Amino acid sequence: MNAELLAVLEYWEREKGISRDVLVRAVEEALVSAARRAVGPARDLRCTIDPKTGAIKAFARLIVSDKVISKHDQISVAEAKKLKADAQIGDEVEVEVTPADFGRIAAQNARQAVMQQLRKAEKQLILEEFKDRVGDIVSGVVRRFERSDVVVDLGRYEALLPNRERVPTEEYQTGERLRAYVRAVETTPHGPEIILSRADPMFVIKLFQLEVAEISDGTIEVKAIAREPGYRTKLAVYSRDPKVDPVGACVGLRGQRVKNIVRELNNEKVDIIPWSADIRTYIAAALSPAQLKNFEVDEANKRVKIIVSPDQLSLAIGRRGQNARLTSKLTGWYVDIEEEVIAPVMGFEEKVAEAIKGLAEIPGITEAHASALVHMGFHTFEDLAQAEVDDLQSNPDIGDQAIAVLAAVQAEAARRQGGAAAGASGAP
Repeated sequence: MNAELLAVLEYWEREKGISRDVLVRAVEEALVSAARRAVGPARDLRCTIDPKTGAIKAFARLIVSDKVISKHDQISVAEAKKLKADAQIGDEVEVEVTPADFGRIAAQNARQAVMQQLRKAEKQLILEEFKDRVGDIVSGVVRRFERSDVVVDLGRYEALLPNRERVPTEEYQTGERLRAYVRAVETTPHGPEIILSRADPMFVIKLFQLEVAEISDGTIEVKAIAREPGYRTKLAVYSRDPKVDPVGACVGLRGQRVKNIVRELNNEKVDIIPWSADIRTYIAAALSPAQLKNFEVDEANKRVKIIVSPDQLSLAIGRRGQNARLTSKLTGWYVDIEEEVIAPVMGFEEKVAEAIKGLAEIPGITEAHASALVHMGFHTFEDLAQAEVDDLQSNPDIGDQAIAVLAAVQAEAARRQGGAAAGASGAP
């Protein structure tokens, strides 16, 4: 069994990177509980394991006494002097108390405790190594599934891709290699745990930093990002160098840079938008290619009302409101998109009816007279005010009523003129 323990230590040292000293200390601590069962309640019991041979020994610190009452706590002067020539009463002497066949017994009883201690040491290494790697992108292999969570093998360690950090449109297979963003190293009841994410917006930003040199060197800055994982991402970029086109740099020659990122995101749509301090310009770019007709900006409440023509409404809002929703997240402004209300074009018959109605409202002119007048070409009151008696008498539907009609027109003109004059006299 000693050889088996040594093999375990060598495996953990080689595969997990845990130092031999740490492993030996962990094993020695674990063996003490097994030794207590085999040796009994010995005083200050400790165990050692030879890192080369795997030999396991147990020691107890006993008090030198002239009369031994408890063999678990005391040792006679004569026995003590065999171990330490100058031993005196009251001294403490360390005595080997390894029972026969203790190596086999200890290995059997301590196996579970040893593995727990080793896992604890491994978890501590995870914390030490990954606490500074939060925010990095790592690559691993899908090892297994725990309900909806994915366990990813990173080589020396395993990490967890929780269901909440998965992209809803992605399906993973055991043995598949994937890249993910190190979102956190969390302390759990089982020790530190590496939490990965493919849904976090920072995953997209990190991919752009790896792909676009101008972002990694600081020439181009990612100002904002809005993402619905698996469907669409909007990224606002700004160049500190006026000679560098931020959108063009991110897209790359023939679109190769953004194509590489879209491929990693399993064809998630990525919109790269030039950032602007002017909210109108910024939102117009975010909603492109939709054509916007009018803006109503409420600076105090950070709200923008946008008017678009009917044929642009669905394009501006996007499928299930996604385009407008992501634009709001990206800019930090509430975006309300409304369709332009266009007055209907009045047809010929509607115009005739409207003209008849207008003339029939003049006191003294019937609807029949109004209809006859409109069909004669008198469409408005102003037209009728220029008419002559002979003009109206020639129409058989008016005939002798021509004078009465013109009298009604003159009376209406006087009334309107009087109303206008009264309004003018009342003005300050």
